[in-house]
Amino acid sequence: MDKIRCIAIDDEPLALMQVVSYISKLPYLELVAQCSNAIEALEVINQQPVDLMFVDINMPDLNGLEFVKSLTQKPLLVFTTAYGEYALEGFKVDALDYLLKPFSFADFSKAAGKAKIQFEFMNQAQQKQSTTDDSNNYLFIKSEYKLLRVNIDDILYIEGMKEYVRIHLNDQKPVMTLLSMKSLEARLPETKFMRVHRSYIVNLEKVTAVERLTIIFGDKVRIPVSDNCKEKFQHFLDKNFMC
Repeated sequence: MDKIRCIAIDDEPLALMQVVSYISKLPYLELVAQCSNAIEALEVINQQPVDLMFVDINMPDLNGLEFVKSLTQKPLLVFTTAYGEYALEGFKVDALDYLLKPFSFADFSKAAGKAKIQFEFMNQAQQKQSTTDDSNNYLFIKSEYKLLRVNIDDILYIEGMKEYVRIHLNDQKPVMTLLSMKSLEARLPETKFMRVHRSYIVNLEKVTAVERLTIIFGDKVRIPVSDNCKEKFQHFLDKNFMC
């Protein structure tokens, strides 16, 4: 199983330290950031994928509830707080669990276990989709805590980012997901998509222009063709070249 990438958010240093310590004890969790306020957490989420958040509710400037409600794509969520009256509000924003301070490692482990079950379910659903009939013109992609339907024809290009990929779409926000370039390349129709670089797969039907074996999308996006892919891409150009 892939590790669950999580962040801990709490303005109380000792409480934050406790959550970080508990995370380190569970082998299926990976701490990617610890934040003392919601603004720091938002910067982390905007920079890298996060699967699970442990969020304190009572924080200055932007409390945990307001922070979660502001997110368009929410990771899996567990609230932590010293105030029991927030429990109902927490579940209204789809929190998996609600930990009332002070909580034990056993309580924390139980909440994390719920996240693990949900995370595995989402991964299994995505893997099942990847084995369906190739005639489908869409994919279900796990992004954050959702399975998003992505129409293949809407894909402009795919960008590899270590363990993750970023799928760039027509007039939509890019989708980030924990997949390999190789698995996506195998799933996409060869007549439309081509791997032109270790880090890029392009939709050949969406290419705006080609300049010295640099692929151009729109006015700003320029994607290089690597030496290893140059011959294959040149063959595509020759096949479609009109004098």
